[in-house]
Amino acid sequence: MSSARNISRALKILAALGLPKEQRNERSALCLLALLNLGKGTSIDRAESPLIGITPIMEFALTEYGKKYAPNTRETFRRQTMHQFVAAGLALYNPDEPSRPVNSPKAVYQIEPEALRLIRTFGTGNWPIELHTYLATRETLVKKYAQERMMAKVPIQVAPGKSISLSPGLHSELIKAIIEDFGSRFVPNGILIYAGDTGDKWGYYDEKVLSQLGITVDSHGKMPDVILYDANRNWLLLIESVTSHGPVDGKRHSELVELFSGSKAGLVFVTAFPSRSLMTRYLSEIAWETEVWVADAPTHLIHFNGDR
Repeated sequence: MSSARNISRALKILAALGLPKEQRNERSALCLLALLNLGKGTSIDRAESPLIGITPIMEFALTEYGKKYAPNTRETFRRQTMHQFVAAGLALYNPDEPSRPVNSPKAVYQIEPEALRLIRTFGTGNWPIELHTYLATRETLVKKYAQERMMAKVPIQVAPGKSISLSPGLHSELIKAIIEDFGSRFVPNGILIYAGDTGDKWGYYDEKVLSQLGITVDSHGKMPDVILYDANRNWLLLIESVTSHGPVDGKRHSELVELFSGSKAGLVFVTAFPSRSLMTRYLSEIAWETEVWVADAPTHLIHFNGDR
């Protein structure tokens, strides 16, 4: 079976399943073929359901179909094809470990079982009726998997009776600790303005309050992981959650000062670590005039000569 024919068949399947025009292209066809492990010499009734990540998908496109993509297009594959496949119920995300962080290098996808069963009938007399049956139940499947993904998220209490959910992972767990443990101790009655998320940069954002403080940040601004406002002292706390990236060092301090230069509130710079052992790795990098909080010793702050 020729590579062109397999790609053409994959495009016809995506169209039949109602995928938007933006996902009916060669890149998405190759992603579907990789999910099915359908090399150019494999018939569609032999489709499989391997666990496969973005880089292996790109390698599959090259080795099986001679289609080479630059390494910097990984995000295009993830955001403009695989994200939509998952949303449509066509693919599962981390079915082997739903709590795996969104940005984990071990993240994998797998063809949804009912979709696999359907696709194996493509080109046969059973395809029309199987397609009709599948489409009639797909909305239920999409809701089911959406609920499963939601259950894996990290719930965070942001105010009495109000909570948000962030993507699973150590980073979100530390953000949860910052809001619930650090906030309750050091910013009682504080207002959460922003909480970042590995899956969605703007996980929680109260743009109105930030604007009232004289600050406007566009989507290109490199926000801190958490922003809390202490109305009693008129302080704006800019907090970085350190699990894999660095602390508020001199460079980051300067970036935040510039980004929040219009603030009517005093700026407080905080680096949060999950443990003291991790903190020790970064001690030499932490900027003066900043604070450090460690989740495994939540009642204490370390002051790097800051006046707030």
